[in-house]
Amino acid sequence: MSIFTPDLYLHRITDLTPQRLAQHHIRGIILDVDNTLTHHGSQEVTQEILDWLALMKHHGLKLTIASNNYDKRIRPFAKKLGLDYIAMSCKPMTIAFTKACKRFQLPPGQVALVGDQVYTDILGGNLKGLFTVLVQPFELETGWLFRAKRKLEQRHLRHCRIEEQEKE
Repeated sequence: MSIFTPDLYLHRITDLTPQRLAQHHIRGIILDVDNTLTHHGSQEVTQEILDWLALMKHHGLKLTIASNNYDKRIRPFAKKLGLDYIAMSCKPMTIAFTKACKRFQLPPGQVALVGDQVYTDILGGNLKGLFTVLVQPFELETGWLFRAKRKLEQRHLRHCRIEEQEKE
């Protein structure tokens, strides 16, 4: 498998169930923010995302945010959700993932990384040995750099099938 290939590809983060995580012995989750938990640049979270976070916590999963954004952007968002966070994560470098695993007191093999970008989230998570979950972004960014990255990502995702939500 390529270092650009996620272990799991889902429509949205709320399709990820505690049961599926348990099948892979996952006990901690590192979460991206923009286009994973909320729209790009937004501080608002849907009730569906709040319910999903509560479900993960209820099942004993440890959660933290890792974002390449500045502290000024991530701190209020993380505080609103009651989550720990690592700003300026420098993904795909694995420094933030190492820090999150230490906070969780878990080995990388028991930690999942959930994000919407192949070249930051999935690449970094795979380099660290995390279980990587790619979700489709809420919306496509309009900047030329994002458009170029999304186009390049498609060649890595051609063979990936988006998994349907599990029936519980």
